[in-house]
Amino acid sequence: MRRAYADRNEYVGDPDFVKVPIAGLLDPAYLARLRASIDPERATPSDQVRPGRPVGSEQMETTHYSVVDAEGNAVAVTYTLNGGYGNGITVPGLGFLLNNEMDDFAAKPGTPNMFGLVQGEANAIAPGKRPLSSMTADDRVEGWEAVHDGRRAGRLAHFRRRFAQVILNVVDFGMNVQDAVDAPRFHHQWQPDKLSLERGISPDTVAILKSRGYEVDYAPGVVLAQIASIVSDGGWLQGASDGRSAAGKAAGY
Repeated sequence: MRRAYADRNEYVGDPDFVKVPIAGLLDPAYLARLRASIDPERATPSDQVRPGRPVGSEQMETTHYSVVDAEGNAVAVTYTLNGGYGNGITVPGLGFLLNNEMDDFAAKPGTPNMFGLVQGEANAIAPGKRPLSSMTADDRVEGWEAVHDGRRAGRLAHFRRRFAQVILNVVDFGMNVQDAVDAPRFHHQWQPDKLSLERGISPDTVAILKSRGYEVDYAPGVVLAQIASIVSDGGWLQGASDGRSAAGKAAGY
């Protein structure tokens, strides 16, 4: 019921005014994913239940795509609103929304922002000043010898902490890029003092972390960013779409 109401509140309205993704909401595979997010042994707190991603709907925040051509030229583009409908302003005559990235500043130093992050005076708002950002589209080259072998790992996407984990999976653990992207991730941003873990990390590991004093968030549905990744390896391009996003795709031409 909670998951149904989360979707209702996000997607459903007067069909004369909004496009309701009815087919996606009723799709058996989508409903199976919702059921799989339910822990039969423990109630999920409502503040951890989020609207799903039925086919035919778009995420309301960040869009990212990465492109590498046959010569190895790489481009990564990220467009983010940072919150539902950004700052709520549409550009007249053009129809796209403006973001609310002012929240990347410390609007009130020492006070949590919309993501619970506490920042100091160094990132306070000032005229002509750029805010800190956690986005990082990056191109990783594996050492001088690797370049001469024609091997490159990158262009991987954004959100540096989760992005670093994908790089480590490829470079240090030898995983192919799809496995590297699919692997469960973790996140800690200092404040709030909470270690977020995606499902797939073993319960034994979670128990060890808790025994060492970590405040662990291991709730169903925890998703730590979507990452679009491309690896150029010996003339072959490997593209990885993140299954955490229903709208993600990888294609080669």
